[in-house]
Amino acid sequence: MPFSSRIPNFHNLSLEEKRNKIVDLCNLSNEEIALLKGQGIRDETLSYMIENVIGRVVLPLGIATNFTVNGRDHLVPMAVEESSIVAAASHAAKIARKNGGFGVEYTGSIAIGQIQILGIEDFKTASSNILRNKDNLLELANSTNEKLVDLGGGAIDIEIREVDGKLEKYLVVHLIVDVKDAMGANAVNTMLEKIKSEIEDFTSGKVLLKIISNYAVQRLVKVKAVFDKEDLGGEDIVDKILLAHDFADHDIYRCTTHNKGIMNGITAVLLATGNDTRAVEAGAHAFAVKEGRYRSLSRFEKNKEGDLVGYLEVPTLVGILGGAMNVNPIYKLSFKIMGISSAKEFAEVLGAVGLAQNLAALRALCSEGIQKGHMNLHARNIAITAGAKGENIEIIAQQMIKEDNISFDRAKELI
Repeated sequence: MPFSSRIPNFHNLSLEEKRNKIVDLCNLSNEEIALLKGQGIRDETLSYMIENVIGRVVLPLGIATNFTVNGRDHLVPMAVEESSIVAAASHAAKIARKNGGFGVEYTGSIAIGQIQILGIEDFKTASSNILRNKDNLLELANSTNEKLVDLGGGAIDIEIREVDGKLEKYLVVHLIVDVKDAMGANAVNTMLEKIKSEIEDFTSGKVLLKIISNYAVQRLVKVKAVFDKEDLGGEDIVDKILLAHDFADHDIYRCTTHNKGIMNGITAVLLATGNDTRAVEAGAHAFAVKEGRYRSLSRFEKNKEGDLVGYLEVPTLVGILGGAMNVNPIYKLSFKIMGISSAKEFAEVLGAVGLAQNLAALRALCSEGIQKGHMNLHARNIAITAGAKGENIEIIAQQMIKEDNISFDRAKELI
């Protein structure tokens, strides 16, 4: 039987039943099961990751179901503290699944390294000298990472920009690098260090900064999905979603929250896999202002059948190897559960999750309201905060939901 991310009533299973289901589906070992139970990661391992380690912060690791991306099913690990995110993504993926799921294009694993050059007197000559020696510079950069070159990657091009700063006008060299399955920061930064002296010789300038850019405009995912109007709640909901999106696209106060909703899903997957959340979020929000004003990363339209068609375009500076991913075994386990083997596949899944999360939020806002589903899931947290323990947590949570009175005071009364 082919693998399916469709697991009916998965959310109704107990924690242990959910875990056992994933263990069976993904053929996890005893060591990997221990990781899911919060065991098996030693303090020594954590000390390798950052300085001054004294402990750990625990986030719930959930599984978003129902995702079909480019014709292939994926279970998606998400690490997040906010109620309703995993459920919302799963539900939106279920709606998209009816029309084939998410179609995603990936522009490639291209990273951009920047070199800032000071004291340039003749920009035209300096630029010409760099471009005339481009092949030698690329060869020098690639000498730092023969393994990447053997895999078909490495430095592939050089671009020149002039940046007018307040203090000075800078010549900026962009080293274009295909980093393959890595996020690429270490590889790119090492290449930049390697060609620094030659750049100074060719320009008669002084190099200051040498650093990868998180504005990964050559590393985009472009997502499309069709959401059935009946599954959304009718054509009236489709029209309301279009109006809600139009509001976000033309009002920065709303759009900031709108795009944050997209990143709710993307960031949760990044956290589950040890990727750099700050890099991807910075790149996404910068991309949202590429046309001169802050706009929605997504867009929506209605097709001739009255169904909602959603699109998302976002930079994805991500990888499946290197850095913390080589140290913390839970990250490798997340990739195994996801069933991916390349940065391309990972970026495609990320894009699908972002669009699903956005659609789910818009649908909730345009129908029952964002608080209803959120507070229903939050009821358990309220019960625990009020002092409920064991099976009473669920009993009290369900009673508050039934009464439509989810509050600390009511939880205390029920206890």
